Amino acid sequence: MKKNVTPFLLVFILIVIPACLSAPAQTETPAPTELGSATPTQQISSSNGLTVCLGQEPNSLYPFGDLNAAARSVLAAVYDGPIDSIGYEYQPVILTKLPSIENGDAQIVKVEIQSGDTILDADGKRVQLSKGTRVRPAGCRSDDCAVTYDGTSSSLEIDQMIVTFRLRPDLTWADGTPLTADDSVYSFELQRTASINTYLIDRTQTYEAADEQTLQWFSIPGFIDPTYFLNFWQPAPKHVWSEFSPDELPTVDLSSRTPMGWGPYSITEWIPGEGITLEKNPYYYRIRDGYPKLDSIQFRFIPDPDLALSELIARRCDLIDPTINLEDHVGLLQEMQTSGQAQMLVTTGMSMEWLGLGINPASYDNGYDVAKDRQNFFFDTYTRQAIAYCLDRQTISASVLYGLTEVPATYLPLGHPALDTNLSAIPYDPEIGISLLEQAGWQDVDEDPSTPRRAISAQKVAYNTPLILNYQTTSTAQRRQVAAILESSLAECGIGLNVEFVSPNELYAPGPTGSLFGRQFDLAEYALGVEGIEPPCNWFSSAAIPAEANSWSGVNVTGFSNEEYDAACLAAQSSLREDAAYLTSYRQTQIIMADQLPAIPLYSRLHIAAARPDLCGFDLDPTASPLWNVEAFGVGETCQN
Repeated sequence: MKKNVTPFLLVFILIVIPACLSAPAQTETPAPTELGSATPTQQISSSNGLTVCLGQEPNSLYPFGDLNAAARSVLAAVYDGPIDSIGYEYQPVILTKLPSIENGDAQIVKVEIQSGDTILDADGKRVQLSKGTRVRPAGCRSDDCAVTYDGTSSSLEIDQMIVTFRLRPDLTWADGTPLTADDSVYSFELQRTASINTYLIDRTQTYEAADEQTLQWFSIPGFIDPTYFLNFWQPAPKHVWSEFSPDELPTVDLSSRTPMGWGPYSITEWIPGEGITLEKNPYYYRIRDGYPKLDSIQFRFIPDPDLALSELIARRCDLIDPTINLEDHVGLLQEMQTSGQAQMLVTTGMSMEWLGLGINPASYDNGYDVAKDRQNFFFDTYTRQAIAYCLDRQTISASVLYGLTEVPATYLPLGHPALDTNLSAIPYDPEIGISLLEQAGWQDVDEDPSTPRRAISAQKVAYNTPLILNYQTTSTAQRRQVAAILESSLAECGIGLNVEFVSPNELYAPGPTGSLFGRQFDLAEYALGVEGIEPPCNWFSSAAIPAEANSWSGVNVTGFSNEEYDAACLAAQSSLREDAAYLTSYRQTQIIMADQLPAIPLYSRLHIAAARPDLCGFDLDPTASPLWNVEAFGVGETCQN
């Protein structure tokens, strides 16, 4: 199990973000002292300790469980790495280096396979080799060179990966016991037994210790993993945990409330509903270098951002973690930063807000009937492109998001190494939008720009149908503001909206009845997020369309299906980072997306933290845990060391 990063593209999930967000206030910003007062529940922070306020209590601290954001923040202080993702790049922490083809710690070897062997076939499925199985022979990376096994060949060779990981020799657990390769193998075995991280485990032939500091991972033949250098299982303290079964570990206190790590701090107390206390780990491998700088960390649980800011002013919070929603307080934080009362740190990551276009509703799966089905408003690409030109996303960025994020051009954020920098976000230009609508057959028949256009010669749309679209999203303050801006700007082009705000449970309900996953919407605003930093082209692949055939799983809720896009996405995911096809294919998916526009990216979601003015070492990174470098944090005089 890897911390902060993933070895493969995960099954992507829609993120429900219920926080109440709003645009900059037009009235005078209240002074910080007007936020309100709180009854002190903690001592004011000392110079050798840090109080971090979280917006929620961890649901568990078992490192291999389904953790919430607060749990990941706490565990960042207990574990260091093992591999961090910083600035969309991977960095080894407890490994001496990341393996690569170039440095020789990763190899692709030819292996001979026979009938009955377990392999990965040409479709990416784990199968037993038999007559009729399609495989990619050695050196083949695409379907173009795949062959069909005839059931008798004895000389068929395919590729297998062998990757070597080397641990630092100075690692110990928080009780002083040496951390060895056997602890990583133990982690692999307990996760395999408990069916955790099954995607990678199913594609692993062997994971073993070569010596106390060296591990080797063997893929099943046929599996070439672009992120092979991440296939290292986060160690678990075998000498402590092995007295429990894998099924017990997620619930026993030893592993779920006070898990032992090798990082800068150790958990000493968890008071439910109040906080978690951590103390400096004297066996931390960087202790001789003066890390961690602080002796202790106190985590407090404060869901209310107003209360958290009051506690920051009173020095009962030194750092407000991004799990506390501060988007509604950006104006105040900017003023506090200007006056020297606080620091505000902002970044964006891989979570993005989208306007999905229901180009292929579920009702079309048995064929489109213009007389019975919802009109096929989005059949013509010109119509989809016109909608993009008629969306005033620039005003959303400037007013709702304080200019802290830019309008995206693709499904990847600015700064991502796979971003196609030749693509630009479609600007707000109603004239171009109107021209495209007219080319698509939507006419202003009454010459009244305040009324919706009508279908005069629009393909797949009944004659004289008004261009009025249903728009669904949740009722958070931010989404209400976004909807108002989009409704106004679309009206400039003669596109009418029926805006409906629904509960998250209704919007995100599973198919076939749910609006999103049941593919029953015209326009819908939602967020998409992904763990890790690999480009999530799967978001819009045909295989990710929720439908009856796949039990309504998948996040391609628009129903977009494009063979060229699917081929490019598959080629990208099948290529090593060293291969030319890796970047070329990912960028091809972005070009197709920008042209076809099944969904329109509105903005990258903000991650905001606030800190006392003399906190040093804190670096909010777009792809890392907020506390990824907590050992370097200092307050006041400790910043001089």
